[in-house]
Amino acid sequence: MKPKNCLIFGGSGQIGRHLIRKLTKNNISVTVVTRNIHQKSYIIKTQGNAGYIDIVEANIYDEKKIRDLFSKSDICINLIGILFEQKKGNTFYNIHTLFPSLLSKLAKEYKLKNFIHLSALGINDAIDSKYAKSKLEGEKNIINNFPMSTILRPSIVYSVDDNFTTNFMTLLNRLPVFPLYYSGKTKFTPIHCSDLTDVIYEIITKNVNSKIIECVGPEVINFREIIERLLVLINKKRLLIPMPSPFAKLTAKIFQLLPSPILTEDQLRLLKYDNILSGRYKNNSDIGVPSKKYFNEEVKKYAYMWKEGGQFSTEKYSIKENI
Repeated sequence: MKPKNCLIFGGSGQIGRHLIRKLTKNNISVTVVTRNIHQKSYIIKTQGNAGYIDIVEANIYDEKKIRDLFSKSDICINLIGILFEQKKGNTFYNIHTLFPSLLSKLAKEYKLKNFIHLSALGINDAIDSKYAKSKLEGEKNIINNFPMSTILRPSIVYSVDDNFTTNFMTLLNRLPVFPLYYSGKTKFTPIHCSDLTDVIYEIITKNVNSKIIECVGPEVINFREIIERLLVLINKKRLLIPMPSPFAKLTAKIFQLLPSPILTEDQLRLLKYDNILSGRYKNNSDIGVPSKKYFNEEVKKYAYMWKEGGQFSTEKYSIKENI
């Protein structure tokens, strides 16, 4: 049987790298689109089995070049997303609404077997967030353009390659005091990146078309608990202080002026809403792919990088007092 050919947008990111390894390991060919082949190709090439990966440089809005790629593909996977807006067209509307709409139209035109789009959990409720609104509008366009699409809504995705646990452990290493927005009560269901790629692999190999699937890990953890767990894993003690909303808004205004902000006003608004199963749609367990990996067990595997002594601070090298 001829291997499926998957066209992937966003292959150089955390999820993309894990997915490329998963697919090529199982003899599924992938074509990865990148805006800068000189910067990204060495990262992407090392993820896939030789002979099963092709890297193409293209502007994501170059419809002529993208059309050619669609004509050779069975499935399209869109993993592109941003957490904050930048200049040069990197707006929520362009990335989360306009671009997925274009891909879904092409998926229908070229009669692809599936169009898999990565969205986000909790966006129905976050009505005052530009990020959430752009994601929702993108989903509506996708379903209207190509009803056979599959939209994934993951909670926070974590791994050694993430910008979530790694950034927080860096901040906890440097700051004596850590702010808790909304008293740290916002709930999350973090899913490990490999569990999410297992879901995508199941959809591809079993031809799943379920419109919207919520993807979550096995635990519900609030923000305060996440920070407390990370502190334990890196052997640090920090003062956790609930931050009043007016001061939180002020700090977000300042932070978002940075080239890579750690917090924006829009992200602060998103933090008001729980990031857990809504019960309105199927979830990864419903399609037979329950998450297997637990937060502490997985983060522990790379948390040593933020401990004093690095790798030599792990339990493997610890000296017991009674020796």
